[in-house]
Amino acid sequence: MRLSLLAGGLFLSIPEVVLGYKTFVVPHTAGKDDVPAIRAALPKYSSDATILFKKGVTYNVFTPLDFGTLKNVEIAIEGNITLPTNIATIQASVAAPDYPGHWFKMRGTNVTLRGTSDRKWGWVDAHGQAWWDLIEWNNRPYGWDFGVTNGVLKDMKLWKPIAWSFDLSNGTNIHAFNNEIQARSNSKSFPFNTYVATSAFASTPLLIFYLHFFYHRTHGNRDGFQAAQGPNILIENNHIVNGDDCLTVRSGAKNVHFRNNYCEGGHGLSVGSLGKGGTVASVDDILIENTVMVNQLYGARFKSWTGGAGQARNLVWRNITVTNVAFPIYVTQNYYDQNFPKPNNTDNTSTGIDGISFIDIHGTQDDTPGYTEGSCVSDPCWYAVPNATGKEIIIFDLYPGTAKNVKVQKINIRPKSGATPRVMCDPTTVRKLLRGSAVNPALI
Repeated sequence: MRLSLLAGGLFLSIPEVVLGYKTFVVPHTAGKDDVPAIRAALPKYSSDATILFKKGVTYNVFTPLDFGTLKNVEIAIEGNITLPTNIATIQASVAAPDYPGHWFKMRGTNVTLRGTSDRKWGWVDAHGQAWWDLIEWNNRPYGWDFGVTNGVLKDMKLWKPIAWSFDLSNGTNIHAFNNEIQARSNSKSFPFNTYVATSAFASTPLLIFYLHFFYHRTHGNRDGFQAAQGPNILIENNHIVNGDDCLTVRSGAKNVHFRNNYCEGGHGLSVGSLGKGGTVASVDDILIENTVMVNQLYGARFKSWTGGAGQARNLVWRNITVTNVAFPIYVTQNYYDQNFPKPNNTDNTSTGIDGISFIDIHGTQDDTPGYTEGSCVSDPCWYAVPNATGKEIIIFDLYPGTAKNVKVQKINIRPKSGATPRVMCDPTTVRKLLRGSAVNPALI
């Protein structure tokens, strides 16, 4: 193991790449599903082995592939992989009672999942464009469940993934680096499986409600990386183009370091959501730094549900470059299901915050009048902030007495229009906590 220093003097152990003792070269049959042959071989190659998808072959993973529990195993994807192009085929697998929760799943200890640096090979094509064009969100497959202990995830390349890309939940000591996610649409369809409401639809409240309902109820996420229910995760040097959170950190995550990454087209670097349904959430020691955010709805983002409980501690976003980001710094403890009226949270409860810092966040805000992001399905959009002018580079939506040790320093973000940047917050919860901001204190 190698050691990496995290915020607060904590150390993250970084596992080395696993090299198998025996090799299984995955066989391929043209036009047929290659998964049964892999399943048949797993009892012999689930430990001390390399499972090789060889270069020069495009493999058919037409059904979900659960590798089971592995020990000292390398999964090497040097060839290409294709999922079914028929949407109904995938939906039937996802709806089946034995669906493992993700299209690819693995558990175990000392596991390496790697692709290749060869730009022609090592791609996993989920054919997401067809789903986006049809606005189809029912029974969509999540991508890779990599909930292992001592794991390496490197050089993977995902082409138009349908839903979540890499889920590291329940993993411990994982190093994810040099991976690429390309969920870029080549049409006007947004890669979040949502609908951009035009003025014609905006005049039809029933249709807007219908779209809004299904977006929140049945639409899953297209997050790049998710970390939850496990400690010690290092995610670095990845290229992520997607339609939802570039990173999402959920309850149970501890010692997560996200650094030197590129994020484009999504919903930001998010801690949360936390505390849904009054549950007790816990997140500790999250460091997000040295990352570029381009054409995002959010930049640095914290979200917890109104009425939630628990605590988020020691959260740091620093040295983040934002370009055309509508909400560069956004903190809310008022997250709720917008299909229903906002809950009457008379106790002013939410997941508490003890230590949250935004340091050296710089770049440009997209303050275009009438700005509409691709996931907007209603009027007003789900992300609308009451009384906001669109010039707010910082929004703090906090309950009194629920956040302490808040630090904002070296913020240099300018609206593209040249307007004066603004801050939105409740002065009684934030005024004495802001330090070193480049924003005019009179606007706080």
